[in-house]
Amino acid sequence: MRATLMYGAGDVRVETVPNPTIKEPTDAIVRIVAGCICGSDLWPYASRPKSAEGSRMGHEFVGIVEELGSEVTGLSVGDFVIAPFVASDGTCDFCKEGLQTSCRHGAHWGGHDDGGQGEFARVPQAAGTLVVVPVGFDEKLIPSLLSLSDVMSTGYHAAKKAGIQPGQSVTVIGDGAVGLSAVLSAKLLGASRIILMGRHEARTDLGREFGATDVVAERGEDGIAKVRELTNGDGTHVVLEAVGLKPAIEMAIGVVRDGGVISRVGAPQFSEVPLGFAEFMRNITLTGGVAPARAYIDELLPLVLDGTIEPGKVFDRTIGLDDVPTGYKAMADREALKVLVRL
Repeated sequence: MRATLMYGAGDVRVETVPNPTIKEPTDAIVRIVAGCICGSDLWPYASRPKSAEGSRMGHEFVGIVEELGSEVTGLSVGDFVIAPFVASDGTCDFCKEGLQTSCRHGAHWGGHDDGGQGEFARVPQAAGTLVVVPVGFDEKLIPSLLSLSDVMSTGYHAAKKAGIQPGQSVTVIGDGAVGLSAVLSAKLLGASRIILMGRHEARTDLGREFGATDVVAERGEDGIAKVRELTNGDGTHVVLEAVGLKPAIEMAIGVVRDGGVISRVGAPQFSEVPLGFAEFMRNITLTGGVAPARAYIDELLPLVLDGTIEPGKVFDRTIGLDDVPTGYKAMADREALKVLVRL
C-alpha cells in the first residue's frame, strides 16, 4: 500500500509499505477513505532531525472496515467508521471516566505503526476505538465526520473543560482549525459573546460564521488591550487557547476575567506557564489538555448528521495521497487552513 512518511524537517514522502495485517484478536483493518494533515504535524515538519528511517504520519481518518480480529465486537465488515486520534479499549477505568487518551491499553497512530495518511491502517483495540457512522458512507458528510476524529473534538474539549455556561463571554486565541472549532463549541454551549483573536481574514470570516461576535487581529499587549476595551476592562469569563506558544498563554492570562477559566488545548511548545503571585490573587483557573476525542464523538456525531453543525468547513483544500508533501507545504506556508487527503 501507499503511505506517508516523514524523514526530517520538510522531508515528506509517499512510499510503498507493507499492507497491514491482523496481529491481535482485538485488531481491525480499515481501508482509509479520507485522512488529513493536522496542525500538530507541522511541528515535526519544521523541526524533526533527519533520519534514514521514515516515520509514518497521520492520526485522523475515516474509512471502511475490511477485516476484523476474532475478539472484536460491535463492528462488522463494511461499516463506515471514524477513528479518533488515539486508540483505546473502552473498558479500562480511564476510558469509563471519559479519558481515553490515558487508556491503559491505548495506542497512537504513526511512528512505526500505520498512520492516517495512507491507504489502510491496522486499528488496535478496535471495539473501543472505532465509531460506526449509522447512516453509512455519505460523501458530503466526510469532511465533518473526519473533523470529529480530532479538531472538532479538541475544540469541544477546550469548551467543556472550561465549563462554559450560557450567557458567558469567551475569548478564543488562534484562528487555526482547532481555534475555529472552539468557536463553534463555545456557541454550542451557549456563550453570548465570543471574541476570536486571529489575523487571517478568510479564517476569521469562517469564525464569524461559526459564532464569533468579535474579531481581534492585534497580538500581545495591543491584543489584550483591545479585548479589555470590548469587555469594559474586565476580560472574558473564559479563554480557550488553541495555539500552544508562550505568547498565546500570556495573552490568555491578560484577557481572562478575574475568577475566570483558561482552557488550553494547543500542543504546548514551552515548559513554563507564567502564573505568578499577581495571577494567584486573581483566582484564575487553568485547565485543558489533550482531548479524549472518543469521549465526544457520540455526542457530536448526531449534530453533524442532523446538520446542526458543519465543522468540516475548516477543510479548505482537498488533495490525493500522492500530493501530501505539497499539502504539508501549503499548511506550513499558511496557504491552506487544513488539508483533507482523499483516497
